[in-house]
Amino acid sequence: MAIFKQKFIGNVIAIFFFATSSSQSQNSTVIKIGTDDSAPIISKHIYGHFAEHLGRSVYDGFYVGEDSSIPNTNGIRNDIIDALKGLKVPNLRWPGGCFADEYHWKDGVGPKQERPVIINTHWGQVEEDNSFGTHEFLKLCELLDAEPYLAGNVGSGTVEELNDWVEYCNYDGNTDMANWRKSNGQEEPWRVKYWGIGNESWGCGGNMTPEHFANLYRQYATYARNYPGSNIKRIASGADSDNYDWTEVMMRDVPHWMMWGLSLHYYTRTGWPPTGNATKFDESDYFLIMKHCLKTSEILDRHIAIMDKYDPKKRVALVVDEWGSWYAVEEGTNPGFAYQQNSMRDAMIAGISLNMFNERADRIKMANLAQAVNVLQAVILTDSEKMLLTPTYHVMKMYAAHQDSKLLPVSFESPEYTFNGESLPAISASASKDKNGLVHISLVNIDSQKENVVEIDCGELGVKGFSGTIVASKKLQDHNTFDNPGKIATKVFKDFKFKKGKLSVTIPPFSVVMIEGE
Repeated sequence: MAIFKQKFIGNVIAIFFFATSSSQSQNSTVIKIGTDDSAPIISKHIYGHFAEHLGRSVYDGFYVGEDSSIPNTNGIRNDIIDALKGLKVPNLRWPGGCFADEYHWKDGVGPKQERPVIINTHWGQVEEDNSFGTHEFLKLCELLDAEPYLAGNVGSGTVEELNDWVEYCNYDGNTDMANWRKSNGQEEPWRVKYWGIGNESWGCGGNMTPEHFANLYRQYATYARNYPGSNIKRIASGADSDNYDWTEVMMRDVPHWMMWGLSLHYYTRTGWPPTGNATKFDESDYFLIMKHCLKTSEILDRHIAIMDKYDPKKRVALVVDEWGSWYAVEEGTNPGFAYQQNSMRDAMIAGISLNMFNERADRIKMANLAQAVNVLQAVILTDSEKMLLTPTYHVMKMYAAHQDSKLLPVSFESPEYTFNGESLPAISASASKDKNGLVHISLVNIDSQKENVVEIDCGELGVKGFSGTIVASKKLQDHNTFDNPGKIATKVFKDFKFKKGKLSVTIPPFSVVMIEGE
């Protein structure tokens, strides 16, 4: 059995442990949802996305060019814009990833016919013509009404180069950089708020030691300047998975005022290079992936404990700006393009991960699913003019209700999902209350065979009635295809009862449920 409690620090009230009574069914779990005035707001930026110059993410994904027969705005696919608006995408990270530390932003501005062609050495050794650059990306963010999150080049760039990029984007004056922006068609500065300084500097971003990067970060951060009307939020390249020493050194050696955030990357995978197929797997494969996904909880808590030691006031945000599943690429595709399908298994990963991020909203202020289109755990896949929405898309659309809502404390003891003598907690949950007073409860049941009944005590929430939605299917391996793009979608959920302040929900095997109360 696994006991779940909120991780934030404060005077938590109305959180109690309820044992399962003997009168309830064997698969029944009691959840207490309380209220706490000191609970954090779940930042909408936890629901961010990622667009790297990798495979078919940008080219043949977001960007098809102005001359394409596919309907577009300034070369950006209209159907992708409409789909991502449905997720209320709060921020989009670009241009990488590993690509960020070989990207020189000045190559991607000015007349397109004059932009140099480079080699994308990290991802497939393909040629990059720089036709999608700073102006194109910031236009994409404008169309999405999303905050841009730019990743600066520390690995092969210079301090001056990053300084110039910030000035180009944010300064409204008469300097060479500001005038160059204006001559390229953007009169007003964009005032980009979020700036990453380095990416995976322990690996593809330079193979640095944490001590070396901490000193380098301080230098780069000094020259990533604020300009009138644009106080930026600097995000330092952080740890990979369980590299706790990286977090220790960064928190120890970099003053809190120099970092708005410190990043963390954690992928749900079974090894390196990634193994397994996104849709051709059995229950043993599924159980192992769930085990790796649930390990996220331990990873987060240990990094947060280090941050709390040096920053008890929680002034530095933990930014999980790369997360999601990673399998071997689909058969017949470029190994360097990281293209994979998306099944009900990935819907479980999305639901569990977002619940964990919500739960730690006092420290986690931003996260970015890797990636938005055609790469890794994508929410959208394309094939020429065709487009489909994945199970992960539908989970994130349901969970958008949590954005900028107040976290509600949740306490429960999960039933177990058992396979081959090993057990995992079957149920994951988080809850919030939005500014309109609506209560949202997100529930995940990862058990591949059994439904689970959840009894929720809503006595303190003042809720009069509930409605529900669900993402579910018949098989774990089910996924949407271009021939059958609607096989998995959000559906109305009615398998619940509400009486005298008690809500009873029957969650089917491997499903994600969102309950809304008013």
